[in-house]
Amino acid sequence: MDGGGAHELKLLGSWASPYVARVKLALHLKGVHYSYAEEDLADKSDLLLRSNPVHKAVPVLIHNGRPVCESQVIMQAGTDEERAEWKRQRVAAVGTLEEGLSECSGGKGSFFGGECVGYVDALLGGVVPWVRATEKLSGDRFFDAGEAPLLAAWMERFGELDAAKAVFQDVDALVEYSRALQAGRDFSGGAGSYVA
Repeated sequence: MDGGGAHELKLLGSWASPYVARVKLALHLKGVHYSYAEEDLADKSDLLLRSNPVHKAVPVLIHNGRPVCESQVIMQAGTDEERAEWKRQRVAAVGTLEEGLSECSGGKGSFFGGECVGYVDALLGGVVPWVRATEKLSGDRFFDAGEAPLLAAWMERFGELDAAKAVFQDVDALVEYSRALQAGRDFSGGAGSYVA
């Protein structure tokens, strides 16, 4: 998805959705031109229901008539050059997070809240299963112990919390789900499946 091609792109979204905002931001940052259709989630359009028949959720990016669902999947699209730039930016962001964790934890790296789980831990911790799934899909290690030892240990520690174990999505199921979405297949991961 480059900004200069003759591709027809249409984004189905809802103004209040942070997942739609994430996709819109990524498209704008890439200079990608697209049309936008605001969805009334209380009265979903036929186009949305046809484009995302399993979850009937936004965002959906329709690329030359083919729907791509889920903000994480949409965000992974792009050229090799774009992916390399996003990787460079991710590495820089990980460095910043590593410094922040060191500062917030007094150098111990336990949690962003210090010795106890805090707001930032809960905010970032909610995406741990998707980080793990994305690592499996991409082959990249986002929080490598050699480059970000505090974050790598934090992810392991956070994932071992009883609360995290009780609510986290199964990483392998997320990988299967993402692959099914990328292939344009319907997928239902059962109760507790993640929809973004």
